[in-house]
Amino acid sequence: MNNIAVIGSGTMGNGIAHVFAQYGYKVSLIDISEDALKKAVATIDKNLARQVEKGSITADVKQKALANLTTSTSVKEGIGQADLIVEAATENIDLKLKIFKDMDEVANPAAILATNTSSISITKIASVTNRPAQVIGMHFMNPVPVMKLVEVIRGYATSDETTKTVMELSKKLEKIPVEVNDYPGFVANRILMPMINEAIYSLYEGVAGVSEIDNVMKLGMAHPMGPLQLADFIGLDVCLSILRVLHDGFGNPKYAPCPLLVNMVQAGHKGVKSGNGFYQYKTGSKELVVADRFKR
Repeated sequence: MNNIAVIGSGTMGNGIAHVFAQYGYKVSLIDISEDALKKAVATIDKNLARQVEKGSITADVKQKALANLTTSTSVKEGIGQADLIVEAATENIDLKLKIFKDMDEVANPAAILATNTSSISITKIASVTNRPAQVIGMHFMNPVPVMKLVEVIRGYATSDETTKTVMELSKKLEKIPVEVNDYPGFVANRILMPMINEAIYSLYEGVAGVSEIDNVMKLGMAHPMGPLQLADFIGLDVCLSILRVLHDGFGNPKYAPCPLLVNMVQAGHKGVKSGNGFYQYKTGSKELVVADRFKR
């Protein structure tokens, strides 16, 4: 397995492409937007340069990684003869189903089709293809070049061979793969999102303020980042989407998203990506400032 295609050049897509290219794989990064691809390559270049500065890779590795990377605005052309195709598009089920249906029609029959989804059913995604045994979840963590975990999710029909191949491939990227089964939220988000939702409820119900809630979890539970700051980092719209998948999938009211989260997303306050969430963000500033609405 030498040729990798990554569909979607956003934060997760460019991170996944970065890691595969760094470890010697030929990578085709695909997006409908030429501007998005240029931005993604610039981000990969900058992140590789940061690794060189820190001494984690050499300048030669950086240059080889960039040489391993090509871009395309055509799924058909970009996929080519890829052995593995990783979809990293927006967390939207209709979009993912369309992408997988299109991929299945033009990809090499032997290719494995993987999705970086953080919550959507692998079994449902596989159902629109003619190769469900070769469809699997590869849920990388953000930031991909730094985080070691890859949640490897088996759909109902995913074969042992496909699972073994993806587990071994993840290890070649110096990641730690964890095999899980296909139920709503898998493991990571089934546990993480209710915690984030409960933190938002604690704010909504006036139990404590933004920084107070985050400090309890950072100082008391040794979390590197508080749940509200983490929600901003993930994207409040993504958190809301995952909670809805959990709520719909289990039919359990404990997964119902907090009304405050719903209102914030509807108002366009999505966290870091929009510049405003539970905290407010300014380009170039690393200071953590509670959003005006939540200042006490």
